[in-house]
Amino acid sequence: QVQLAESGGGRVQPGGSLKLSCAGAGRPFSNYAMGWFRRAPGQDREFVAAITGDGDNTYYDNSVRGRFTISRDNFKKTLFLQMTTLKPEDTAVYYCAADRSLDSILTNFRANYWGQGTQVTVSS
Repeated sequence: QVQLAESGGGRVQPGGSLKLSCAGAGRPFSNYAMGWFRRAPGQDREFVAAITGDGDNTYYDNSVRGRFTISRDNFKKTLFLQMTTLKPEDTAVYYCAADRSLDSILTNFRANYWGQGTQVTVSS
């Protein structure tokens, strides 16, 4: 069992930055690939970024590539998402997720464990 809890969301002006955190508890953190997803009002959940268990490989949706950076600290059992140059279309509830299978996250947009989400609002 893995428990996940996001924090760091808030309201920011276009062009601003935010850093999301996802604190993990439970089984060894490094055993799990992890990802960030988001859901905007009235839309389906969409993939944002993913990272392998050892942190060596990262993956991004084209809409955030070059603006967002995913990282992890396995000792502190924490996943991060540094978001820069934020746009109004980045407004959504952001969720972190964990799964033993990177393919499940990348290909199926599915994971065994999810956080409760944190709201990010980009507005002037």
